[in-house]
Amino acid sequence: MNNTPEGKVEPHPFYAATFGCILLLGLPLNAVSLWILLRRHSLKSPSAVFMVNLALSDMLLATSLPMRVYFYATGTWPLGIKACNCITMFFRNNIRSSSIFITFISVDRLLAVVYPLRSRHVRTSANAWRAAVLVWLILLAVNVPESMNFSKRLHNYNKSLCFEFAQAGPAPSVPVICFQAVLWLVLLVVLIVCTAVVSWTLHKHLNQTTRISNRMNVMLIFVLNLAMFAVCFTPLTISAFTTHPESVKRALICLATANCCLDPLLYYFSMDAFWKKKQDVDPTKEESPDQQ
Repeated sequence: MNNTPEGKVEPHPFYAATFGCILLLGLPLNAVSLWILLRRHSLKSPSAVFMVNLALSDMLLATSLPMRVYFYATGTWPLGIKACNCITMFFRNNIRSSSIFITFISVDRLLAVVYPLRSRHVRTSANAWRAAVLVWLILLAVNVPESMNFSKRLHNYNKSLCFEFAQAGPAPSVPVICFQAVLWLVLLVVLIVCTAVVSWTLHKHLNQTTRISNRMNVMLIFVLNLAMFAVCFTPLTISAFTTHPESVKRALICLATANCCLDPLLYYFSMDAFWKKKQDVDPTKEESPDQQ
């Protein structure tokens, strides 16, 4: 992105429109989903706990998008380094927290389908809240040095770049890249294993008397999780180790941001009777052959 003499950068109406569309879809979808999860579903289910945290993460990302729209529409950044730093951290935390929470949902569903009785002492809302709090604390701990380093480099290089700094500025620090790469690889392996094991379990008991209810919805949860991870998060992570034109990197950021519009699909297929009133039964409870 080219600098102008007035300290502006070249506007990109296409990306402004793209982020605007994501905002118009993602904010209301996640607001409604969060309202339904909190008001009509019991948080006694670990999956519901993870979904609430996932919706909160998406809401934080969506609320930061208006400034991205303004930046790409006008080519100016009027709020200074601290605001740019804060919004950038919202984006990075959403990518990390979303990938973690959809993996937690897959692991929880794996335990519910394959080990419904043996996993009951593990699959509790208390443990889910502990895991969610731990995730946020770790991400905040990572943010402290990352945010300080980002602010320093942005101030020394060109504060008017803001969101374009990641493309035009110096490369991120090695620890940040390594952390992101390790996190991505571990979560990807877990998602693939969960999907494969559940698919094998459902196929194995396909013709037996005991059935897993909502078999199609169960499998869709894993397919959606793996697809969102592969499409939204994987290209952006890989791009950190490769060289691409600025336009490609902007497109990958748009693609990663779009995850906040896709997550509500996960809530719909994960929660039986999503639009119905709260029930005392675990909304994602399935019968499993282990219950025989």
